[in-house]
Amino acid sequence: MPPRTEEAPKHSPDQGSEAKGQSTEQSGKPANSPSPRERLRAHWLLATVGTIVLIAALVGGLLYWLDVRHYESTDDAFVAARSFSVASKVGGYVTDIPVTDNQHVNAGDLLAKIDERDYRIAVDQATAQVAASRANIANVEAQIDSQQEQIKQAQAQLEQAQAQLQFSQEEFKRAEDLVEKGAGTVQRQQQTRSDLQAQQANTERAKTAVTAAQLGIKTLQAQLEGAKAQLEQSQAQLDQAKLNLQYTSVVAAQSGRVVKLSGARGTFVTAGQSLMMFVPDQVWIVANYKETQLNDMRPGQPVEIRIDAYPGRKLAGRVDSVQPGSGTAFSLLPAENATGNYVKVVQRVPVKIMVDNWPADLPVGPGMSVVPWTRVR
Repeated sequence: MPPRTEEAPKHSPDQGSEAKGQSTEQSGKPANSPSPRERLRAHWLLATVGTIVLIAALVGGLLYWLDVRHYESTDDAFVAARSFSVASKVGGYVTDIPVTDNQHVNAGDLLAKIDERDYRIAVDQATAQVAASRANIANVEAQIDSQQEQIKQAQAQLEQAQAQLQFSQEEFKRAEDLVEKGAGTVQRQQQTRSDLQAQQANTERAKTAVTAAQLGIKTLQAQLEGAKAQLEQSQAQLDQAKLNLQYTSVVAAQSGRVVKLSGARGTFVTAGQSLMMFVPDQVWIVANYKETQLNDMRPGQPVEIRIDAYPGRKLAGRVDSVQPGSGTAFSLLPAENATGNYVKVVQRVPVKIMVDNWPADLPVGPGMSVVPWTRVR
């Protein structure tokens, strides 16, 4: 018998696929998978663009870092202004409010009008009082002139009395001499003595009249000083009345905007009562930088400013000053670090920034948030 030969087992196509799959799984990658170099060759354009984008991003990031490191910025910044309340200095009924909310006014523009009739009457009364004081001064001055004439008259009478006294003295001396010589009579001597005594009394009376007249003029001069003081007081009252009349017109002390208007026509206001708030045109920026950002910050350094309300606009400014102390040091209740519960916290220091030119088309007011970039290096 011929020897039996064993035939090789025949594999079906499915079995070949399974074997191929097993071989692929065993190798870890497809048999016909392209290499990375082949992939780059196949997608060279995409790879080139990606490489360029990556290099551009690295270069841009480096340039941005090199530029940003020269600036200090903070988001704790806002627009500030010395806003104040506009109040009437006198009381009365409001007769006119020629402004409205958010209206811009110039210095000297009328903001409110108070009824002025009572104050105009007060001016007329003070004017009349000034006229009366001036008339009183004129009257006293006329009395002084009259008293001067009385002094002159009294002095003339004194001179006359002194002359008569001298004559009486001479007559009495001659009568005494005649009596001593036996040529005169005692009666004549007694008569001359009586005349002498009468002239002495008359002279004393004339001296007293001169003294009284001189004292009278001093009294009138004192009255004149009092009348002048009364005139000054009346003039001061007139000036005050005129000021009160002017205060009935409330005008803008500087240019700015009217906000929070509370006054209205027909309302009664008292002296010092607020009629509106006023925001001056001069505004600036207060940036609360961390104290660790102030090492290189100096007045005069340029600042780039962006306002949150207008993100597309950029303003230019400069550092005006740095507050000598942190914000908490000037607060109503400053922190007391010596109480035993001290925790170190990075403080913020207000920095005043002035804007070179505020755009006229941007309504900017106190409290609006900004982001300043200060170039410190």
